[in-house]
Amino acid sequence: MSKPLDLVRSIKVKLGLLVAVSVTLASVGAAVGAVGSVPVWLSVPVTVALALGVTQLLAAGMTSPLREMTAAARVMARGNYSGRVTATSSDEVGELARAFNRMAEDLAAVDRQRRELVANVSHELRTPLAALCAVLENLVDGVAEPDPATLRTALDQAERLAALASDLLDLARVDAGKAELSAQQVPVAELLERAVAEAEVIGREVRYDVRVTPPDLTAQADPARLHQLVANLLDNASRHSPAGETVRITAAKTATGWRLEVADEGPGIPVADRDRVFERFGTLGETEGGGGTGLGLAIARWVTDLHGGTIHFVEPEPRSTGARVRVDLPNQPVHQKAEEQFMTKPVDSPVPKAASAPSTPAPVTRAPESGMDLLFGSFWPDARVPGKLRAVLYSLVAGLLAGIILPFRDLGLGTFVVLAAAGVVILRFSVNRRSRFTQACAALCFLLASTAVFRDAGWIVILCFFAGGAVCVAALVNGRTLPAFVLAGIAWPLAGLRGLPWLGRSLQTVTGLKASAAALRTVVWSVLGVLVFGLLFASADAIFAKWAGALVPDLRFDSFVLRAFITVAVGGVVLAATYLALNPPNVEPGGGSARPVARRYEWLAPVLLVDAVFLVFLAAQATASFGGHAYLERITGLTYAEYVHQGFGQLTVATALTLLVVWAAARKAPRTTAADVAWLRGSLGLLCVLTLVVVASALYRMHVYQEAYGFTQLRLLVDVFEGWLGLLVVGVLAAGLTLKANWLPRAALLSGAGLLLLLAAINPDAWIAQHNVDRYAQTGKVDWPFLQELSDDAVPVLATLPPDVAGCALQGYKVSDDDWLEWNLGRHRAQATLRAAHNAPAAVCPAVR
Repeated sequence: MSKPLDLVRSIKVKLGLLVAVSVTLASVGAAVGAVGSVPVWLSVPVTVALALGVTQLLAAGMTSPLREMTAAARVMARGNYSGRVTATSSDEVGELARAFNRMAEDLAAVDRQRRELVANVSHELRTPLAALCAVLENLVDGVAEPDPATLRTALDQAERLAALASDLLDLARVDAGKAELSAQQVPVAELLERAVAEAEVIGREVRYDVRVTPPDLTAQADPARLHQLVANLLDNASRHSPAGETVRITAAKTATGWRLEVADEGPGIPVADRDRVFERFGTLGETEGGGGTGLGLAIARWVTDLHGGTIHFVEPEPRSTGARVRVDLPNQPVHQKAEEQFMTKPVDSPVPKAASAPSTPAPVTRAPESGMDLLFGSFWPDARVPGKLRAVLYSLVAGLLAGIILPFRDLGLGTFVVLAAAGVVILRFSVNRRSRFTQACAALCFLLASTAVFRDAGWIVILCFFAGGAVCVAALVNGRTLPAFVLAGIAWPLAGLRGLPWLGRSLQTVTGLKASAAALRTVVWSVLGVLVFGLLFASADAIFAKWAGALVPDLRFDSFVLRAFITVAVGGVVLAATYLALNPPNVEPGGGSARPVARRYEWLAPVLLVDAVFLVFLAAQATASFGGHAYLERITGLTYAEYVHQGFGQLTVATALTLLVVWAAARKAPRTTAADVAWLRGSLGLLCVLTLVVVASALYRMHVYQEAYGFTQLRLLVDVFEGWLGLLVVGVLAAGLTLKANWLPRAALLSGAGLLLLLAAINPDAWIAQHNVDRYAQTGKVDWPFLQELSDDAVPVLATLPPDVAGCALQGYKVSDDDWLEWNLGRHRAQATLRAAHNAPAAVCPAVR
């Protein structure tokens, strides 16, 4: 298939065009984004992605011939010359690829000739050697007498071997390029008569008829080579002529030189075999009129070519049978290098029946190792994932849906629809969609996305979205370990780069499909009809115009630009995730387990020391608890609230580090004996139990601090995080009992996302508002500005405050005019209260206490 820049004849011009197009596209994208008020965090990635996509489209195939040549050269080094390079461009790389293909064809031809040479020489040598050995064995064993007939038989076989060796020596000179011409004036008649006289000595029962026109014809040639040419032709003709028949030799002058013809009256040569007989060992079988060494005519063709002439078989004369070979030679020989003749591709023909040469593999076009394959290596092989146009179209539809729904709307039902559509597309093409883990993750992602419908608190909804993304990528790669989850998260954005070749293959499936052209025409006419009649009816009827305005998004220039950027961004993200689902990377290469230490104390001593530190810390905690607040203030100078707040962050870090210590010790501790296992379970189990006490202490400290200073989203989220760490410690304890922890990473991931979903389910902003309201009722202390910044989820709770302060708490809240795509349960519940508060007189807030 031709590439976009195949017609450009210079690689420098191609590179210049790529740079110009990329820079122009990036500049135009940035300018349009600025005019359309698109945020920088959205316009920059979209512009870069478009520039990369266009560059990949235009640069397709520019360097693939070089990679193909590298792969083919490696194969040729192992003796396989079947590799070919795809050459479609007209630049220097394309010319190099075509030259490489010609070289590969020549090497394949030479290799085929070498194989045939070995096979045929073995056959030709075997026959006379076997006959000679049989005669000699008979003589040695006394079976035959050394009479002249027997000795003549042995001499004939020896002479045949000598002739074959002489012919091979001549061809060796040809291949070495050492055959030179020594041209001089040669009387043709004298040359032919001498060659005939030598042929008659062989003793074949044929007659020779020599005719030269004019009789004094002379030729500028090498007499020795020319004699060799005639001798081989006469030998071939006399061998195939029946006894008593005539071999006719004619020589005549022509306009450009002279012509030599040798005709016999034998069975002749079929038209299909007239080219093959000039090849080395291209002799016909005995039943076809063959029987020579198969080198005579090859040498004759070489001598003819050496003089710049031509040789071929022609039809016999009328009312004649047999073979007629014609040689046309010029007046002045045009010397050609012998290697040029034998480095051209031979005529495809079957190997002689006498000896079948080993077959050579048919030429194969090898898939190149792309630049992406070299970049990502074994971590993420492309594996020639087939292009899927539907995946591209579905991702584009998801992006288009986002471009229509998301701009200028708050999180709500429309956001959930976009996320659900994207999730369905990704799951549809996932190779792991039948995995139970993937299915569980898909269900959890669906629930996490639904928080946009039920909660107005943006912080918890966004956290649920991020958690859903983490669960999604872990499911797509079917990961089992923490490193696998991290690599999966890194692979998602990289999929936009790794999947570019796959995107090209997907788009290539469109070309040449008549059904696609028909569908495109249908879509164009349908859209045109809807636009024309829709505009007419909208201008004619106000109600129809109102309905159309509710369905069709605002398409002013700035809003159109924003929608276009969102379409490309969301569509690209979904498409990258789809490729990740189709071709997940090797996130778990299976590197061996850690080598345990040789001595038990190497891991046990550090663990026991950490246990001791935990025990001392818990003793200090017990002293502070039993000593009371007065003792604490006397010793540290801090109030109890300040004391518990000061250490909460450190205790959370200590809990996380404990998990790291347990992981490292479990990897390094040997388990060869029962004592090893007992010490492992005892020391790490004690550490986990002490850690659970620390977790309880941290949660208690946060509770005390919240009672003193109030409840906030961050404090609640930290509580949940600390509780999740405690849950992981419990999981580590369970894994220590069975010494099997393969399930733990997945359980940690799902439990973390599940706790976040549970936090959203309890309505965190309403829960925080309720506790602050209760604290106000008990102590009269409250942070009014903080309550005014909570989401609409907290409005029903804030409305329970006394009437004189409820209006103060609800200041800053606005009545929303959401459409159905922005519908949200939290905002919906707050609307009646907010309308009533909006109509009430403005309240004066008490001072913050």
